[in-house]
Parts: sequence; C-alpha cells; structure tokens
Amino acid sequence: MLDIPLSALEVAMVQTGARAVDTLRDTAAFAQGVERLGYHRIWYAEHHHSPAIGAFPPVVLTAHAAASTSAIRLGSGGVLAPNHAPITLAEQFGTLAALHPDRIDLGIGRGPGTFDEAIARALRRGAGPTSDAEYEGDVAAILSFLVDEVALGPLPEPWLLASSTAGAALAARLGLPIAVAHHIRPDNTQAVLECYRAAFTPSRWCERPRVLVCVETVCAETEEEAAWRIGPMDVIKAGLLKGLSEIPFPTPVDAAAHSFTEQERQSLAGFRAQQAVGTPETVMHRLTQLAGETGADELMLTTPVYDLGDRIRSYELIKKYAEATAAP
Repeated sequence: MLDIPLSALEVAMVQTGARAVDTLRDTAAFAQGVERLGYHRIWYAEHHHSPAIGAFPPVVLTAHAAASTSAIRLGSGGVLAPNHAPITLAEQFGTLAALHPDRIDLGIGRGPGTFDEAIARALRRGAGPTSDAEYEGDVAAILSFLVDEVALGPLPEPWLLASSTAGAALAARLGLPIAVAHHIRPDNTQAVLECYRAAFTPSRWCERPRVLVCVETVCAETEEEAAWRIGPMDVIKAGLLKGLSEIPFPTPVDAAAHSFTEQERQSLAGFRAQQAVGTPETVMHRLTQLAGETGADELMLTTPVYDLGDRIRSYELIKKYAEATAAP
C-alpha cells in the first residue's frame, strides 16, 4: 500500500501539429483535473528553445494555474537559478505566495533548461556556465531575499532539485527539502539520497531530511496501451541518445512507426524498468517499490503523453486504484 502524497510534474509538451497556445490552454484544464483527483501539488519545469516543450516560464504557469484552482499546491519544478537574478525570483514567488497563501512552492534547479549554448548564454546575458560556488550563492541569495527583502507575509515553500551528489550536498548544507530527478537520472537516485541524508543540517526551512522523488509514470487499462502512450517519449529519448535535441513531440501513430536500433531498445527498456509504466496494478506496485527503496516522503509523477485526456486519465487510474486498494 502506498501511503504518501502523490503529486504531478507538468512539462507542457507541445504536440506535433498543435500550437504552443493550445498547450497553454491545456495547462488550466490539467491543473483542474489533477486537483479534482486529489493530488497534492503540481510543479512546472523551465525549458527553452525546444520544439517538444513550450518555453513557458514556471512563474507564469504557476500564477495561471493558481487562478484556475482553489486548493492544490503549485510552483516551479524547477525554476533555474542561473537564468534569473535572485531578487527577481524572490519577488515573483513571494508575490505569488502572498496572493495564494500556503499554496506556492519555489523549486530551484541549476541546469540551463536548453541544449542550445547560444540560448543558454542569452538567458545568462552572455555569461558562461555557473560554478558550484556561484550556484550556491544564488540559491542562498534567493532564500535571503525572500525573508529579508520581499517580506510580503506567507513565504513560498523552497525546494532544491537535484540529480547529483553535488546538488544533494547543497540541499543538505542549506537545510532544504530535496526533489530528486529520478525521471532523468535514475541511476543516481540512491547516491543522491545517501549524500543528502548523511549531511543534512536543520534550518528554518526544514527540520529533518525531506525527500520528493519524481518518476516517469504512464498508466492505462492495458500494458499495450501504456506502451503506446509512452511511445512518443521513447522517440524523444532515442534522439537524445544520438545527441539530437531538436525533435518535435511525435504522435503515437508516428512513434509506433519509428525504427529503433537494438541499442536504443535496450537503453529504453533499462530506463523504463526504473520508472512506472503499465496497468494500474503494475504502476502502483512499482511506485510502492520505489517509495520503499528511497524512503520518499512524496512521489511526483510526470506523464509525458501526447493527449491531454490520456494524461489526465493516467492520473485518474492511479488514484482510483490507490483508493480501491487502501487499507480500511
């Protein structure tokens, strides 16, 4: 039985043949659907210059979803500190927290959010990659500005996103809850958590280690249908294995016709085995297993499927199965 909160990560995939504005319209419907199903929070990821993912600022999507819902927690997962002035992030999320008390999260990450070096430099006004010390300084400054400068009242809940032991060590030093990107680098998950828990120092933000694990999750009535729905993301991942980042998000039909090499099939199968894809029973078994292996306080599900209805249906099947199998 899985007895920890379940949440959602929305990456706002732009469907082939659709417009970015259509994806934007879907975000409110998605937030309302996930709230209705009883999920704990929704986070929005920061991406730039991708034909498959909209370049929608997390702070804007958070504001839009907060205005469209009433209770679910919302925030960034994450907003990328090197791309923004610390005072700006503090003001933006501090304002959101004042407008929507006890509902706003500020998940902070380090990556550029793009594979295009020119775009990364443009985001950083010509600066190169951020050093460890600069990143730590940015995160500390954001937290300081939230408390000392913005001071609008209720504060957003800060989290640090991590997929490496360096990120885990920083979260531990600052006493922040950690969101582990198992959906990106699953082989690093255990090392990240061991580092974080061993070095954790309590702070005003968090008294004890607090762990959220994000897992790629696609649920359908049959195993075959789940595999069909995850097919477009398999094409994206296969392209990344080849160093190709400019790949549109294909339709399930186009994905089914895609030819994978044997090496790609093996890599995709290995990755999928560490995520949660299949029927409600299969998915819940894997989520329960992952929660046990990691000691997670919360699981966040990211469901990169083509159709909005199918995406919400995946979350619905999981919730219904969890409720049906819960202990009395």
